[in-house]
Amino acid sequence: MTFELFLQMFPIALMFSAPIILTALGGLFSERSGIVNIALEGIMMVGAFTGATVTVLLENTTPAAAWYGLLAGLLSGVVFSVLHAVASINLKADQVISGTALNILASGLTVYLCQIIFHQQRTRAFSNGIQKFSVPGLSKIPVLGRMFFDQVYPTFYIAIAMVLLTWFVVYKTPLGLRMRACGEHPQAAASMGINVAKMRYFGVLVSGALGGLGGAVMVLTADIQYTLVSIHGTGFISLASLVFGKWNPFGVLGAGLFFGFSTALSFYAKDIPFLAGLPGEFFYILPYLLTIIALLFFAGKSVGPKAAGEIYDSGKR
Repeated sequence: MTFELFLQMFPIALMFSAPIILTALGGLFSERSGIVNIALEGIMMVGAFTGATVTVLLENTTPAAAWYGLLAGLLSGVVFSVLHAVASINLKADQVISGTALNILASGLTVYLCQIIFHQQRTRAFSNGIQKFSVPGLSKIPVLGRMFFDQVYPTFYIAIAMVLLTWFVVYKTPLGLRMRACGEHPQAAASMGINVAKMRYFGVLVSGALGGLGGAVMVLTADIQYTLVSIHGTGFISLASLVFGKWNPFGVLGAGLFFGFSTALSFYAKDIPFLAGLPGEFFYILPYLLTIIALLFFAGKSVGPKAAGEIYDSGKR
């Protein structure tokens, strides 16, 4: 691979990394509070559908339609994640089964709503999603300017900001301490007066917000409309990034960049001499293959929150 090709690939890798990072951070909030959120894939689908729909409906009335689409995707993720919170916290359902059911529901629900609103099984194509831009001054820096500041999507900067904000909230605030306590030792947290149910609701709803935002980011940067395959497993890759990153915001950032590059590589493989002879289908499965390999090597070494996935019993000590 030539250095010039690497520089061309870098902004594309950042584009694919942003929704993975955002959604994985959402999973971090949920699991740190003690709720496993397998529904990230479905939440991304709902966010992507809502973001694309709002953009299509508003693009003739305001130039900021795509940004309204991002906000709508975030809010729809919150609303959809309430179902998982109620099932897991109030009804004490198995969290994996609840998340799986929501993934199935999301696929049918979004196609059904597309049929009602657009009379087809996808949204209409939007003219303008989130646009690339160059940072004045910084884009002229040799090498680094082209990599991070020239013709990049602002959504990557949003993802970086969320990494820093997540680190601060989770590790430097009383709220984060309470949330982590509920994911490690909920009975001990309750004995100190912490409302475990409220903390877990907070974790799941923030997870829904970031997952919905991640879905909207993905469709408004990497696509021109929402279809049933717009997300194509990115929610599960985000879960893998969470495990790969050891439930740490900066670990999630590194894992998200890794999987973003693996996706970008599938688009540029034909231009790399020693890879050009391989079948194109190999590169389409590459991100998912690397996900499995990463989990095989690192999942056993990663230790998540102790109480994640366990039904909270206030009487247990």
